[in-house]
Amino acid sequence: MKLSRISDSTVRRLSSYCRVLEELDREGRRMVSSKRLAERGGVSSAQVRKDLSYFGSFGRRGLGYNVPRLLEEIRSIMGLNRTWRCALVGAGHIGSALFSYHDFRRRGFDVVAIFDNAEAVVGQKWEDCEIQNVKKLVPEIRRLGVDIGIVATPARAAQEVADLMVEAGVSGILNFAPRKLEVPKEISLRNVNMTIELESLSFALRASETRSRKKRAVSVDE
Repeated sequence: MKLSRISDSTVRRLSSYCRVLEELDREGRRMVSSKRLAERGGVSSAQVRKDLSYFGSFGRRGLGYNVPRLLEEIRSIMGLNRTWRCALVGAGHIGSALFSYHDFRRRGFDVVAIFDNAEAVVGQKWEDCEIQNVKKLVPEIRRLGVDIGIVATPARAAQEVADLMVEAGVSGILNFAPRKLEVPKEISLRNVNMTIELESLSFALRASETRSRKKRAVSVDE
């Protein structure tokens, strides 16, 4: 099966399997069954087998999966066996938090350039990376060979920044700005809207409270 036909939900589960396998590897486990992998990944064993079958045959009947080998295979499938050069635009609170999260770097996502348009932050250094004026974005991204652009700007500036990233030649964009971006179809775009996630959680909590009230009301009536 072509990788482009793999659903986003399958890819997200692969990411979960990768983390479970990393935990098992640290624990010194050499083999794991689909049932055990499923339990720790929060899915069914049938789902694990189906997801992995898209990419080949990795397990042995009666023995399960070799943990180090399966981990290596999934990392290769997901492109995590290489370094991705990233450019971050927006040196505010979100940008600072993203840059400070060193697990990104450990997983191969290396922020090699930071841009902003605020004079107060341009010229500052975050570790060994100097914040540059966004006007330099296109030539710098081209010079550095950046693969992924990260948008952490206010909503009003996000589309303009995305346009510059496309012009500079990035292959993918991770958008943290609370607005929809328009990019060419050949550019991979992922949106992370924390407000929407919190609002969805709020809805789920409200629905849970409503169910609880109804149960209590039925108990009182009885």
